[in-house]
Amino acid sequence: MTDSSRFSGCLLGSALGDAIGELAFHNTNIERLSYKLEMVKKLIYTDDTAMAIGIAESLMERGYLDPEHLGETFQKNFKREPWRGYASGPPTIFAAVTQTGTTYVEAAKSLFGGRGSFGNGAAMRVAPIGLVYHDSLDLYEKANLAASVTHAHPVGIDGSAIQAKAVALAVDLDPENEFSPDEFLNGLIDFTRTPQMKSRLLLVQRLIAENVSPVWAAQQIGRSVSAHESVPFSIYSFLLYPRSFENCLFCSILNGGDRDTLGAMAGAISGAYLGVEALPQTWLQKLENRAFIQGLALKLMELRAGDSIT
Repeated sequence: MTDSSRFSGCLLGSALGDAIGELAFHNTNIERLSYKLEMVKKLIYTDDTAMAIGIAESLMERGYLDPEHLGETFQKNFKREPWRGYASGPPTIFAAVTQTGTTYVEAAKSLFGGRGSFGNGAAMRVAPIGLVYHDSLDLYEKANLAASVTHAHPVGIDGSAIQAKAVALAVDLDPENEFSPDEFLNGLIDFTRTPQMKSRLLLVQRLIAENVSPVWAAQQIGRSVSAHESVPFSIYSFLLYPRSFENCLFCSILNGGDRDTLGAMAGAISGAYLGVEALPQTWLQKLENRAFIQGLALKLMELRAGDSIT
């Protein structure tokens, strides 16, 4: 499989997961959601994809991860499309930077009484980092930098790094061959730096081995906006259904919780593994800005291939 298929599959898969996950908030079972997908004319993504686009744009413009430039890119895109469904954190940070002249990183540290956010907002958008730096020894630090403009809590940062690592591992797998979920999870467990994330990944490993139902797994792992719940459940959904983008996505978004972000993260991993050809064409044809997102994926591939990224 070509890199272009994997890069495109990852970003488009994430955008599809985001947009379809958003529909799942009001279409909470597979019958209603499938009907809605047939009837809807356009699949509209949320801030999850808008911010992933921002990371890709900043990387291409700077050639390296520049947190302040990334923050400016996020703010520019927010001002252009404030209706994408942003949570309160990013607009609060944008206002603080504009009004006080502080840096994005310092503004992020001030959230939640100075503890920083442990939500999944950094993880939901990190797919471009997992692609571009998938074989880098400092992938964790790159994910940390990308997270730092909105997330200062160790769990929020760890969630971003684990999601980036999951994308990186998926890119390097050959879908023609079987792979071990245990080995995949061991790679993530060794990568994590917080006990909260490690304990949830160990739980995912046990639940996959025991072949429990997704409903039970969702209750045990959690699937809220907290990074240490939603990131592991997205990984669980991929490992339960590695051969089917549709089944992986439906598992991630039809068990409650933060559905659009769960879909974005699971879709990114599945798309990176299976490639763009595995994404349902009827869905892709309805995805807004499909050609633009795929163009970003191909430019990221060229950036990485040219050894100009740092």
